Amino acid sequence: MGGAHSREDLELIDSDEEEQQSEGEENFQDAEEKIQRSAERGPRTPASVDDVEAKLKALKLKYASTSQAPNLKNAVKLYVHVGGNTPKAKWVTSEKLTSYSFCKTCRMEVDDDEEDVEEEREDSWWILRVGSKIRVKVSAEMQMKTFGRERRVDFVARGVWAMKFFSVEDYRVFVAKYTDCMFENTYGYEATEQNRVKVYGKDFIGWAKPEAADDSVWEDAEESLLRSPGSATPVRANQDLREEFEEAAHGGIQSLALGALDNSFLVGDSGIQVVKNYSHGIQGKGVYVNFDDGSYRGGSNLARSTPRKALLMKAETNMLLMSPMNEGMPHTTGLHQFDIETGKVVTEWKFEKDGTDITMKDIANDSKGAQLDPSGSTFLGLDDNRLCRWDMRDRKGMVQDLASANTPILNWNQGHQFSRGTNFQCFASTGDGSIVVGSLDGKIRLYSINSMRQAKTAFPGLGSPITHVDVTYDGKWILGTTDTYLILICTMFTDKDGKTKTGFAGRMGNRISAPRLLKLNPLDSHLAGTNNKFRNAQFSWVTENGKQERHLVATVGKFSVIWNFQQVKDGSHECYLNQEGLKSCYCYKIVLKDDSIVDSRFMHDKFAVTDSPEAPLVIATPLKVSSFSISSRR
Repeated sequence: MGGAHSREDLELIDSDEEEQQSEGEENFQDAEEKIQRSAERGPRTPASVDDVEAKLKALKLKYASTSQAPNLKNAVKLYVHVGGNTPKAKWVTSEKLTSYSFCKTCRMEVDDDEEDVEEEREDSWWILRVGSKIRVKVSAEMQMKTFGRERRVDFVARGVWAMKFFSVEDYRVFVAKYTDCMFENTYGYEATEQNRVKVYGKDFIGWAKPEAADDSVWEDAEESLLRSPGSATPVRANQDLREEFEEAAHGGIQSLALGALDNSFLVGDSGIQVVKNYSHGIQGKGVYVNFDDGSYRGGSNLARSTPRKALLMKAETNMLLMSPMNEGMPHTTGLHQFDIETGKVVTEWKFEKDGTDITMKDIANDSKGAQLDPSGSTFLGLDDNRLCRWDMRDRKGMVQDLASANTPILNWNQGHQFSRGTNFQCFASTGDGSIVVGSLDGKIRLYSINSMRQAKTAFPGLGSPITHVDVTYDGKWILGTTDTYLILICTMFTDKDGKTKTGFAGRMGNRISAPRLLKLNPLDSHLAGTNNKFRNAQFSWVTENGKQERHLVATVGKFSVIWNFQQVKDGSHECYLNQEGLKSCYCYKIVLKDDSIVDSRFMHDKFAVTDSPEAPLVIATPLKVSSFSISSRR
């Protein structure tokens, strides 16, 4: 259940004429055997050229018609994948000889016999057309995967397709043109050197030219990981996933709040279910708190809506519940503080600045381990153009009277309200309280523990909005989620004094390595269904210096997808061989569930056991919660 089930790497077969092909293969094998026997007997001079020709004709040998290729511009062989992930899955030939073209258009639907004409309009975009069967906008949604050694590309376009090129040069010409079209469709600029510098900045030119990027920090990271005290148990290449148990949840699960102590919590439509933490996963305790049983004081609309975000605080004895004001919108004007020990909501808080109500779209702990602090009274807040820290105490440091009939106001403790244009979407904190923020334009900004006003480092976007972001405890690695791929960034650099720092502590200059992408191969992306967007990618969970996160996990529809962190960082990994552009890792394991997954998260590192290099993985669907262990095959 835990293995990736891709069949995309099956051999491309001309199965539209399987019977004839089989006959040809047999004849070809017979011919080879006769030639071999002849060679063993020694050379013989044929009676005549006519005799040889007659014998060859009698064998009915079939050869690939590659001789036609040079006579057709942009010639390719087109294959389509059939059978999904069933045992009968295979590639079959769609067209033995066809051609592709890139053209600009402002419409996708045209008649098959209509000629492609470049339209130089501002609202036009590049499309790829292959024969009469494929017409698709050049975009990340194509999930294009290149196979340099095989002169082949795979992609999604209302199905899963593969194109085989007749020469290495043909393959390279296609990839170069596709890359240029992707750049122009993404950023709206022609793919020139000047425009690439304009988009990425001169310090990040390695993002546009990965082959020229400095990858030494990735190599250094691999060495430091092996020396890390947390790596005493080696990461095994033959890890496997084993389901420990699955049980039904009470009500529809909306979010998952994992604890590092005794309990975790499933937040549902009508209440909170308390579950027990074990070394093999989480299991229900039978304790359930309903939202409509009087635990909410007051009758505001906010109190009656389903919480979208749950944040543990005060040594996991309290929980902040954040509910959206409007269906489908993340923004809210306040939140509720839930006392876990009494099972009651003890207050409803309002977000306010300078006497004016404001909104927040996300909240986070001050640092990776802040939920374990029994005295914690502050937390982070994020809105479109705001980054701040809220304090649940009054300005004199005294705890407010939570029994007051009036809704208490959170104090704006620290932060900055940007004038416009930041379009913040998500954020996360490191072990020391530094903050990483992802934006709608794809940028990822790093803020130090001392200032929320100006980012120390701002990584350029790759064209897709960042919908979720996570960071390792030590702040050295950032994982950004987009709809179609994950982006892994190394923040380490060497300053002018030769000291190693992270981008949270100083400006990285021009020694910035290229990121690595984590993707689904085209077939798995297609099989994930219409709701095949990546969500909530995150590292496994450590809160101790010297320990390194071991895995990364993300949700895609009914898939939970797991990558080995060390394998992703290994520059010599087979995934990266013969690739074009940014290095993309396709080596992952998939857990398939019967329903769309709400969240997939690793439990705290303390729940790892001796025969497993990782704490259990918890997967929640609306009606069930499952726990998996990563173990070694015997």
